[in-house]
Amino acid sequence: MELHPSSEVAKPIAAYLPRIESLVRQVIDFGRFNLKFEMRELPPAEDAPESPEVMVDFSGLDCDLLLEAHAELLNAIEYVVLKAVRLEEDLFGKITFDCLGWRQERIEELRLMAQVAADRVVESGSPFSLGAMNPRERRVVHLALRDRSEVRTASEGFGADRKVVIFPAAMADRIAPAPPRFRRR
Repeated sequence: MELHPSSEVAKPIAAYLPRIESLVRQVIDFGRFNLKFEMRELPPAEDAPESPEVMVDFSGLDCDLLLEAHAELLNAIEYVVLKAVRLEEDLFGKITFDCLGWRQERIEELRLMAQVAADRVVESGSPFSLGAMNPRERRVVHLALRDRSEVRTASEGFGADRKVVIFPAAMADRIAPAPPRFRRR
């Protein structure tokens, strides 16, 4: 089997932006949402090299709809748009959708929740499970606690029920390994 060099090279994030912009515009129009959006590049974060490079930021009268139920609609639009443009999985974290600064507030909330839960684990000596989270939110929790030597984190569960469990470092040997990830070809 011969591999073609061009199939091995990942597209830069900029190659997807026109299709993302077009699809977001279609979602707004066909959904009859009273929304506007702006796509902008984000400056690199010195303390978080894995931070997004591009933000799709919504504004308008229907922002409340996007943010209801922990921003389920915002997350759904982000997921559908990024899947529809066939964004490579390793680039998913490089583009984020936000509305009225909700995403940054949620990140701060998750970081605080992680620290409070870690303190509880240290005091009690027992593992603590956080609620189900999407992959991006779980990553925020793992990164928030990576420098806390007295605790370890692991993701457990499957699909929409996947959550972060915080363990005392002494119990690290009891953490189950992550299930293997299978990628579509």
